[in-house]
This record gives sequence, structure tokens and C-alpha cells, in this order.
Amino acid sequence: MRRHVVPAALLLPLTLLLAACGGNSAADTAGAGTDGKGSLTLNVGDQKGGSEAVLRAAGELKNLDYKIKWSTFTSGPPLLEAVNAKAVDIGGVGNTPPVFAAGAGSKVSVVAAWHGTSKGEAILVPKNSSLRKPEELKGRSIAVAQGSSAHFQLIASLKEAGLKLSDVKVKYLQPADALAAFTGGKVDAWAVWDPYTSQVLNAEQGRILADGDGVVNGLSFQVAAPSALKDTKKAAAVKDYLERLRRAQDWVYRHPDAWAKVWAKDTGLPYEVALASVKRTNASRIAVAVDKPLIASEQQIADTFTELKLIPGKVDFAAFVDTRFNGGLPPSTTTPRA
Repeated sequence: MRRHVVPAALLLPLTLLLAACGGNSAADTAGAGTDGKGSLTLNVGDQKGGSEAVLRAAGELKNLDYKIKWSTFTSGPPLLEAVNAKAVDIGGVGNTPPVFAAGAGSKVSVVAAWHGTSKGEAILVPKNSSLRKPEELKGRSIAVAQGSSAHFQLIASLKEAGLKLSDVKVKYLQPADALAAFTGGKVDAWAVWDPYTSQVLNAEQGRILADGDGVVNGLSFQVAAPSALKDTKKAAAVKDYLERLRRAQDWVYRHPDAWAKVWAKDTGLPYEVALASVKRTNASRIAVAVDKPLIASEQQIADTFTELKLIPGKVDFAAFVDTRFNGGLPPSTTTPRA
């Protein structure tokens, strides 16, 4: 194998996208097991290398007086389908799947949020591409996963450059196919997210033409089933679970190397790629309140996809949030960690 080639086998399976993808990936609900003890069980939807892995690495799965039953999903959309079906009480997703769930009228509630940098959300071009600025993308072909966070980042970056989505030739491809198209010269650019961004950069197969920092909101969420929140005991377990997740994220910030080792082992990523992704994206996340600016930002995403006719009709995102777990958290606009 030549040093700079990124084989498709190194790409993360869709279970590892950490909910950024908004595609039609299927669920793998084979549970990863159960933690804790007690008569109450909190059913948690997860993705490989996600909440369970970080909680375990940070030591936050100890002393649970309730059980956590883990179920693994391939991406955010099927996880939210399970939340809607009451098969899962809570699960983690990125900034776009809740918008599509809301558009479908699903019974879901955003209950917690984290704000991180969007440097890993990038429009990549081949290393030797003649393209030097986003304005030059007009008429060019760009691969992106339809309905994903990268899809919105592409739209927003083009708008910043004075272009519309119709000004470029969009190729809707999932990451494995997009990588092949990108490295094979079949497309001029690829809009994607970390850790794919870090993989391409680490292999010296491409460079960043534009990233999402300052262009997209950098939010990720925990989304719960309203039925679970109506159960007093489950709501208490959700509160405890969210507090553990927040502490675990603080641990990631303090121990990026240790988390990168765990994440690499859990996902099969090369350690160097995992560490680059952690430093660029994961470690920057800070727990924030589910507040009005957050709702307005997500509403903008929803309206954008409605205008593109990818969501049927107007979405009122405010109807899909629950602010009871905000506590004393800082505003959603709080600057991510450096």
C-alpha cells in the first residue's frame, strides 16, 4: 500500500459518524450491554465510539443506581426513529437529524446541547487542485451526503461566497463512495466532517478549501422521548445521565491523548487521525443551555432545507425542545474551548 493512499477500509463505518450524517442508514440495535444496577432501566441510543465509550473512558459509568441498556445505531436518523418509537429513551445526535425528525413530526425533545468548533466540517479539494477559494467552486462538482450537517455547511459556505447550491454540481454520495470519487478525480470537492476531514489531511490526499467555523452552529445534542420525560423516575435518570456526559466531555478536554487512544481502539481509526480529530473538533465541545439562540439557529437549518424541498413544510423547532435540564449552563453561543 502506498503511504498516501486512504483505502476505503480505513473509512469509519456509518456507526461512527456521531450523528452528523442525515442519510438513510439502518440501525444496528444489538445492544452493547448493560451498566449499573437497580429496578429502573434507561434505554440509551448510541453510536460506536460515542457516549458509552467516552463515559467508560472517563470513569463515569461507576456507581449507577439505575441501569443503562445500550443500543447501537448507524447514525442519527435511525436513532431518532427509535426515540420516536419509544424503543430508546435518549440518544446523542448532531445538529441536523433533529431538524429532519421535527420535519417528519416525530415525538422527540432536544434536552441537552454541546457547542464545539466546526473546523472539522470542511469542503476538501485534492492536494493539487487549482481551486484556492470557495468562489471558484461555481460550476464544479461537489460530493456530499444528502441531508447531513455537511450538506448545510456546504450551502452556508457557498452563500458566504456569493453562490447558491444550484451554482455547483452536487453529487449526493455517502462517505465511502465520496472518498472513492474524491481520490479518483471524479469530483472537484468533497463536503464532509471529522474524522473524515482528519483522515484525508493526515494522508495528504487533500486540503481544506473552506471550513464551517463561524458558518455553521457547531452544535450537538442529546434527544429524549417525551414519554420518558413524563416518567418522574426516568426523568431523574436522564438528569443524572446528562450530568455524567458533561463531566465526561470535560475529561476529554483535559485528556485528549487518552481519549484519542480509546477512540482509535473503539473505532479502528489510526491513532494519529483520532488525535487530530479530537484536537480539531471533539475536545472543543462545551456543555451549553438549550436556549432561544439555539432554537433560532436550528430553525435556520430547518428553513433552509424546507426551501430546498428536502423537508415537507414549515418546521417549528421550538416545539421540539425541553429546557428543564439547563440548570446553570452557559448560553449556547458560548465560545468553544480552544
